[in-house]
Amino acid sequence: MVSAVRAAICLILMVALCQVRGAYIPSRMNQTIQSLLRHYRIDDEQRFDGNKVFPKEPPAGKMETKLLFMGGILDTYEKLLGHMLKQQPTASPQTASVSTDSYEQAGASGDVRGDLKFILKKVQELKKKKFHEQEMILRGLQDLKHIQMDNLVVQSKALWELPWLYEEASSLSDNSEMRRRRRRRQARKTQLRG
Repeated sequence: MVSAVRAAICLILMVALCQVRGAYIPSRMNQTIQSLLRHYRIDDEQRFDGNKVFPKEPPAGKMETKLLFMGGILDTYEKLLGHMLKQQPTASPQTASVSTDSYEQAGASGDVRGDLKFILKKVQELKKKKFHEQEMILRGLQDLKHIQMDNLVVQSKALWELPWLYEEASSLSDNSEMRRRRRRRQARKTQLRG
């Protein structure tokens, strides 16, 4: 009897927590995602094969690291949704005249192209509002990938810039270490006083 009550309470708590966590997703967006899932249907064995597309948990560490990681995931979602949109047939001339605003109002309309546009716009809005700084950092990191490693001019310039960059990187890590030490000292002083 007690175990049955305990199980029921756990179930109620789990449902309540899931609903609270999902409160950040607008209902129209959730309905649109469900509509898209009906279109992009795969069997449960494929969906729950243990291989996630994106990690569930951001890397452990500072909030800045987590924000940068989430910004990268949103950037990837933007590219993925854009790719999915390109795979859809273009709208016929009759529906091509419909504005993007009507797609927003339609939400989970069953129109895959419109639904993808709606979700893409939501992801872009979130990125713009909450992850602008992270997006700039990610773009800078992506630019670093395109450095021409075989180019003699690039190699020489990189060697020329290395002392300054090395010194800058060292001072950044030293500053964060000093802040950590200062916080520890402050915490010890507070404990001694209390």
